Amino acid sequence: MTGTKTPPTRVCYRCGREAATGARCSCGEPLWLKIDGTDGVDATGRADRTDATRFSWPETSGSSIWRYRDLLPVSRPPGIGSVVGGTPLFRTPRLDDYAGCELRVKDESANPTGSFKDRGSAVGVARALDAGDDWVGTVSHGNMAMSTAATAASAGLNCLVLVPDDIPTERLTHIARYDPTLVRVEGDYGRLYDVSLDLPGVRFVNSDAPLRVAGQKTTALEICEAFADEGRTPDAIVAPVSSGGHASAIWKAVCELRDANLLNAESLPRLYFVQAAACDPIAEAFRNGADRVTPVDGGETVAYSIANASPPSGNRVLAAVRDTGGAVLSVADDAILDAKRQLARRAGLCVEPASATTLAGIRHLSTAGKIDPEESVVAIATGTGFRERSPLAETPESVPIGDLPERVASLVSG
Repeated sequence: MTGTKTPPTRVCYRCGREAATGARCSCGEPLWLKIDGTDGVDATGRADRTDATRFSWPETSGSSIWRYRDLLPVSRPPGIGSVVGGTPLFRTPRLDDYAGCELRVKDESANPTGSFKDRGSAVGVARALDAGDDWVGTVSHGNMAMSTAATAASAGLNCLVLVPDDIPTERLTHIARYDPTLVRVEGDYGRLYDVSLDLPGVRFVNSDAPLRVAGQKTTALEICEAFADEGRTPDAIVAPVSSGGHASAIWKAVCELRDANLLNAESLPRLYFVQAAACDPIAEAFRNGADRVTPVDGGETVAYSIANASPPSGNRVLAAVRDTGGAVLSVADDAILDAKRQLARRAGLCVEPASATTLAGIRHLSTAGKIDPEESVVAIATGTGFRERSPLAETPESVPIGDLPERVASLVSG
């Protein structure tokens, strides 16, 4: 690391109160980091951060999240945390007719552990190193657990992962590969988010922790910089939403770019966030015109990784979509599975069901006239589908080797 950065002030998006530490404001809303360039210098005497209003697109090369180090609150860590980000953003013209627009996909499966969570884990682990912490932790039984454990392992930190007592063995196996300290917790798993913040000796980097949000905003920074290179702005950015941490991060990036006059305040990208219909508390609040989310009794869904019945940053997501002229919507499981198939067959992408909600949501919005055919829309594919186990749609035929030439000839001739 080139120097140790001082921790920035935390601020509530809703009431504006500031705090030196913590994840929640006294008003109950989540905090995020205030990037204002006033928090000191690093060990080299260089200003820690650029005031967000003076930020400009970097002229240096490099494609990791550390390209935006002036907007990040930490020093670059060792290990896989030093190389996250810089994921592909590409056109998928064979999906345009299905999506109903000019579609691009931001493929977050290209991160080291296969999901966007690596961005937040890199910043959380880096802050722990800056602060001299020995332990980091998280409350998760999926991508965030794997990401935090892997990033901590590569940086030489201990990692505590709290999982529900009934976690499937297959998921536990994926997390255990990185050798964290795993604790299965009995009782109400939903309470663990708050309980974990008071546990001693561990820096928890949970779903919407300010440090995780700071790292995850780089997804949107990369998208907007790629469009800026073309002299354009994306018309819309679409992502799945669960806790609301990633959605908040995307909005944070848009806010900082607006403050820096790198996005026109009159033509911001519309932010759309998608939930599974079986568990959609944020979408329900949006449909009802509410500014606060009411917890729901969630049902079963193929997109289980985003089935969050009581999202801690749900209210902040509502503020994000209203600020940008977007929406929160929900899609049914059959639409999610169809979108997952289309992403594989037309774009060559194997994504988890949660990622497929983006394409399903875009198709719904286009059909409803909310997205126009000529608009350029980015679907964020948040995680790989290679960890998913699903049955074959049909069993491939078996052909004797001697009959193969004739059979192949018939197949290719139609």
